[in-house]
Amino acid sequence: MVHSSRRGALKALLGSALLTALAQPAAAQTQIQWWHAMSGPLGEKLEKVAADFNATQGAYKIVPVYKGTYPETMTGAIAAFRAKQHPAIVQVFEVGTATMMSAKGAIYPTYKLMADAGEPFDPKAYLPAVTGYYTDTAGNMLSFPFNSSTPILYVNKDLFRKAGLDPETPPKTWPEMEAAALKVQAAGVPCGFTTQWPSWVNLENLSAWHNVPVGTLENGLGGTGTRLTIANPLTQKHWEALARWQKTKIFDYGGRQSKADPKFFSGECAMSIGSSAARAGILANSKFELGYGMMPYWPDVPGAPQNSIIGGATLWVLTGRPEAEYKGVAKFFGYLSRPEVQAWWHQNTGYLPITQAAYDLSRTQGFYEKNPGTDVSIRQMTLKAPTANSKGLRFGNFLQIRDVIEEELEATLAGQKSAQAALAAAEARGNEQLRAFEKANP
Repeated sequence: MVHSSRRGALKALLGSALLTALAQPAAAQTQIQWWHAMSGPLGEKLEKVAADFNATQGAYKIVPVYKGTYPETMTGAIAAFRAKQHPAIVQVFEVGTATMMSAKGAIYPTYKLMADAGEPFDPKAYLPAVTGYYTDTAGNMLSFPFNSSTPILYVNKDLFRKAGLDPETPPKTWPEMEAAALKVQAAGVPCGFTTQWPSWVNLENLSAWHNVPVGTLENGLGGTGTRLTIANPLTQKHWEALARWQKTKIFDYGGRQSKADPKFFSGECAMSIGSSAARAGILANSKFELGYGMMPYWPDVPGAPQNSIIGGATLWVLTGRPEAEYKGVAKFFGYLSRPEVQAWWHQNTGYLPITQAAYDLSRTQGFYEKNPGTDVSIRQMTLKAPTANSKGLRFGNFLQIRDVIEEELEATLAGQKSAQAALAAAEARGNEQLRAFEKANP
């Protein structure tokens, strides 16, 4: 029989040992910062992807950090890298690809990361239309294609009905866009259509959709030394039409990036051409029935339409972080590649599924049947086998070149410059940027 005083001492000792054990930290969880540029509905879905991954295991915690717009996120990460205060993962939009590729020593290529970590990784599982943009000349994937989109046509079906138009038959050509715009205007709608991301829609994808080059050397994918070829008859004809339509608001310019969105959300414009990933924002901010169509094309251009090219962003891994973080990044990329994860992301955002398996899963789940038109982006990207003019773009200083293009387009729309003069200026100024990039990155 244990004496009561000894029993009390034993109890106290066990209690003390338990408290000590509880006070000891569990195996330290490796935190991995992921800088990104997604706000609003898309930001919420990105946060869910990270939280869902974190819930699958306890060793790593992905910590998403919103850093502003795409340009702000990229420039912020570059500055942070120089100060050795950078994250392991940064989301960079497609026009930053050449800049990131030239940052020798700063990038841990995705294909090498996955091999070093021993994580399964088959580049052939990913859609070629997506991965081609982010691979080197040997076919190695340099960054992870997280959110890829392409511009499509959005239609306010309610306003189409009001104008006596068939809401299930969106315009296919630019002349049809003009005719539909005139009908909705006659029904009291102020504006026919607007566009997001002016250069991406009205020059970059316009060119690919009509199989016309934006620059030499396969739009820069063939290496440096490229020059722009944007002062061409197709782009001139298109910009002249936009300037003409702007006068009566058949087309109404809404600003750069996605600043035109409120015109469509509010019903001021009956149609909009924007990112396939704009779907989440439109559904969250509007009250009308939404329809989808492919980008319009000019019917007098032989062979059109061809195929559109992607926008969106990839995840780049930066060097100089602790080894444990890279094992977690590789696990996270493996998780992001899972068909069920990709299918959820695609279905809830409008971004393209990055793997064939995710597309197939969405189809077998009946998503496209239940949501007619949501596969427009994929059909448009894969309409025809990509040519040298429609595989994508890779130009140095392309962020600055886009600014130049949009500045010149704005001058055309304002009646300050002819389309011909604006495009000639954009081409010359853009080529100066290309030469400056080559000089800085020999």
